[in-house]
Amino acid sequence: MGRFHTAKDEDIKGGRITDVYFLRTVEVLKRKGLTQSAFAEVILKSFPSDWTWGVFAGTEEVAYLLERLPVDVDAMEEGTLFKTYQPVLTIEGHYFEYAQYETAILGLLCQASGIATKASRCKKAAEGRPVISFGARRIHPAIAPMVERNAFIGGCDGVAMVKSAELIKEEPVGTMPHALILMIGDLVEAAKAFDDVIDPRVRRVVLLDTFGDEKFEAIRAAEALGRDLFAVRFDTPASRRGDLLRILKEVRWELDLRGFKHVKLLVSGGMDEETIRQLNPLADAYGVGTAISNARVMDFALDIVEIEGRPIAKRGKMSGRKGVLRCLSCFQSVIVPAGEAESNQVCPCGGTRESLLKPLIRQGRIVRDLPSPQEIRKRVLGQLELVSL
Repeated sequence: MGRFHTAKDEDIKGGRITDVYFLRTVEVLKRKGLTQSAFAEVILKSFPSDWTWGVFAGTEEVAYLLERLPVDVDAMEEGTLFKTYQPVLTIEGHYFEYAQYETAILGLLCQASGIATKASRCKKAAEGRPVISFGARRIHPAIAPMVERNAFIGGCDGVAMVKSAELIKEEPVGTMPHALILMIGDLVEAAKAFDDVIDPRVRRVVLLDTFGDEKFEAIRAAEALGRDLFAVRFDTPASRRGDLLRILKEVRWELDLRGFKHVKLLVSGGMDEETIRQLNPLADAYGVGTAISNARVMDFALDIVEIEGRPIAKRGKMSGRKGVLRCLSCFQSVIVPAGEAESNQVCPCGGTRESLLKPLIRQGRIVRDLPSPQEIRKRVLGQLELVSL
């Protein structure tokens, strides 16, 4: 019997998903009786490409990972927008208690935050238009629910994969595949069959470009389903795409001319924030796959910055505990030594600053309510209004 090449929960919780040098470090420390307490922080030194902000994600899984360990953890709330050099999470305890978890901590935060950020960028670019996550087929199925959860909290309006939707307690969103049209042999007959069989609560979205020109297929679909047709979806292959914006303009014109102004235009296939902005004049919604599911990870690092209360850090890092404060009025943030956080509560703009690092775990016990994906997504969308791409 074959096996999927993935780790089990007990392997991750047991500290076996770790780089071997951490295990050797723990062995040395224990053998030599070095049981000092160490304070470590997770920061990002640079964003991928020209990004200027990120969306912090992965908190819930890190909390589950470190629960019951004798450590204290502070972290930004999941869905918080952060910048470089800001500690997003800190951990304190005897170093040998958490050393072997560094690999897993970073893995959980780096990928989740990268996906959430890319989804946010696409949602921001769409300027209020719906964005659906279509990327489950581009990743290992074992992590697909994690990927689409973070796409959703990052701003996507829905996810296509059944298990992903179940995880976030949303209904899965989808259209129809080319396979249905190919199996039936005709666009209109496939649309009618879909309409006849599928629950009326599911919006009727007909996929174009299987056999013919998008303009003529859109007209056929609209005439066949009438008011029941919610949208047509463009997934035009790159070899046939040409000027996609012009194709959308032609289809919009022909549908409007025939009284089908209610039919929306959904575009998928190779979408990212740049193509979204190009198509916004005519597109009503987007399906984004690879750009989100294969998003660049955030290159977080976890480093010791204090041992037994004494500031110390490796080259290139700033030692000592830090506070990250954000103004509730102007949204600007500052990093200050932790001891100076209280004296920096007032922003030069006159607004009040709040601490972004908040207690998550105290001696192995989760002390914060973990919000639902819907609550996290709402927080992200609110912050997106205050930043630009």
